[in-house]
Amino acid sequence: MADDADIAGDNALRYEAQQLAAFAAAAAAGGAEQLSECAECGDEIPPARLAALAGRGCLRCADCQGVFEGLKQRGLA
Repeated sequence: MADDADIAGDNALRYEAQQLAAFAAAAAAGGAEQLSECAECGDEIPPARLAALAGRGCLRCADCQGVFEGLKQRGLA
């Protein structure tokens, strides 16, 4: 049986997946703007990172993206 933390974690992952899908759809349609601040921590995303990822969308700063990718490799994201 899932506890409250499991349910909250599942809801957070589902919300993030929905937001990423909406962002990807807008990017494919040519209407997405890159975020100027990280969707996870709220810190400013450096202009060099935004320029390097132009056209592909940039949602997270490098640190948060690294954490996300590590969680994804472990099957936790």
